[in-house]
Amino acid sequence: MNEQRALWVSTSVRTPGGMTTYLQAMQKTPLWSEWNVRHVATHREGSKFTKLAAFVGGSVLFLVEMIRFRPTVVHLHTSARASFGRKAILLWCSSLSGLPTVLHIHGSDFMEYFAESSALTQVLIRATLCRASAVVALGSIWARRLERIAPGARIVEIPNAVPLAASPARLSSTDRPIRFVFLGRIGERKGAFELLRAWACLDAPTATLTMAGDGDVQQARSLVRELHLESSVDLPGWLSPAAVGDLLDNADVLVLPSRREGQPMAVLEAMARGLCVIAGEGGGLPEMIGGGCGLLVTSDDVDGITTALQRVVDDAALRISCGKAAYERARQRYDIDVVWRRLDGLYREVTGNPRSRNPLTWQMQWPPAAAEERVAQG
Repeated sequence: MNEQRALWVSTSVRTPGGMTTYLQAMQKTPLWSEWNVRHVATHREGSKFTKLAAFVGGSVLFLVEMIRFRPTVVHLHTSARASFGRKAILLWCSSLSGLPTVLHIHGSDFMEYFAESSALTQVLIRATLCRASAVVALGSIWARRLERIAPGARIVEIPNAVPLAASPARLSSTDRPIRFVFLGRIGERKGAFELLRAWACLDAPTATLTMAGDGDVQQARSLVRELHLESSVDLPGWLSPAAVGDLLDNADVLVLPSRREGQPMAVLEAMARGLCVIAGEGGGLPEMIGGGCGLLVTSDDVDGITTALQRVVDDAALRISCGKAAYERARQRYDIDVVWRRLDGLYREVTGNPRSRNPLTWQMQWPPAAAEERVAQG
């Protein structure tokens, strides 16, 4: 058996969402074989009973893997609230047994979760963050916020990652109708309904919008009918990864006017193809597309969203420029071939493997202060 062994714990690979997309992408990298990674699911979608059963069954499997597999590092992927509670239990079990444990924070609601928690719960959250061998933040904005919550925790910045397209797609196509795409759970948090209201005000008779995802799909379809958008808006529901890839390959602009985001995979997948991105200014999005890689909007500002849509329809040069800049940023920061090596370096560092002890081989190298400044100005 490979000497290096990692145990990953997260939601089920059948759970729709960015964490699953990230997990499936990492399974295709050399990290999976070099660290002989095994995966345990402690959550799946369903009723409260289904979720409880998944956690109990996953926890038992986790303990079995700890005894039989004997991992050299445990990597826990969490969001907030119940997800963090589940992973906190497993983190204390693994760390008390002496195993290096990495806690990977994905949730866009984590700061709100901490702020709304009782004083005792905040103490437990802080203690859990400090107990981890390393806490992975998706970017400098999230790293600074986590450091304020738990100054004693070891926070490292490693972003989500996607495979990079060989070259930016469709950037020179300016003589055809513009194709917009929205990807994600359809609902208030993602700004889906504000997008539809903005779309109704857009002066672009030939432009089309495809909104793919689960959630409040029927409510969105009702709003489409109410606003008489049937000829330009399509809501196909949740799509397979292959279908999402085809949709993005033929798109020009990704629109995601979210209120809160960590580091959405949909935006990364669009950037990796060289698409122009219009996104909400909450969470980690300014760090992703700020500085010329896209347009930032306020999620509940329908007029502002309309203006951004109209700008990229009317200004092909702007649309192409944003797409090229987004592709270049994805190449530098979010290319999966770069990010898996950073995880490999982190694992070696926390396990004491002498092959890679220099943290500069894995920690991201862009100025954190600049991202905070962009948020403050926004």
